Amino acid sequence: MNAIGLYVPGDSPLYRLPAGAKLLVLMAVVTVVIAAGNVWVAAGAAAAAASAYPLCGLSPRYVWRMLRPVLPFLVVIAAFQGLLGDWPTAARVCAQLAAAVLLAALVTLTTRVSEMLALFERLAHPLRHAGVRPDRVALVLALTIRSIPMVEAAMRASREAYRARGLRGRPHLMVVPVIVGLIRSAEATGEAMAARGIE
Repeated sequence: MNAIGLYVPGDSPLYRLPAGAKLLVLMAVVTVVIAAGNVWVAAGAAAAAASAYPLCGLSPRYVWRMLRPVLPFLVVIAAFQGLLGDWPTAARVCAQLAAAVLLAALVTLTTRVSEMLALFERLAHPLRHAGVRPDRVALVLALTIRSIPMVEAAMRASREAYRARGLRGRPHLMVVPVIVGLIRSAEATGEAMAARGIE
């Protein structure tokens, strides 16, 4: 993993595709999966996305690593939709979300952060006439990408501390340490930016 993203070096054909092409394919596939509104299409897309990881030279453990942080949200969404709506819809929505997460993570894992930021800076370039600074857009995106491993690290540290204390059955006790860890990381990032004259 590099300094501010999830990029994993590799040489499969997906790595050689331009960042713009990957994003277009990602948006097209996710749009089709959502528009289809079919649980089997969504499940098939999620399974295909998961199987694409080893085909791209990525260890299957990355599939679990990408899905693990969103599993609690999927469980809540499934329970909420299943109890207030119907279970087939709950299964479809969760499969759609899982497919989108896995596909988006695959793009992130196979694209250098510098390529992604350069792409978004080019896309934001026309907005300079409206007072938008493309370099600031790239900075915001860089910080957003950086937050992904920060959140994962905070959750992992909180979970390890939770287990070390012998706590069981009260996962809500991990929430506050995660929030505190993220606030501290954000403060450190802000101080580093201020020290470099970035406002």
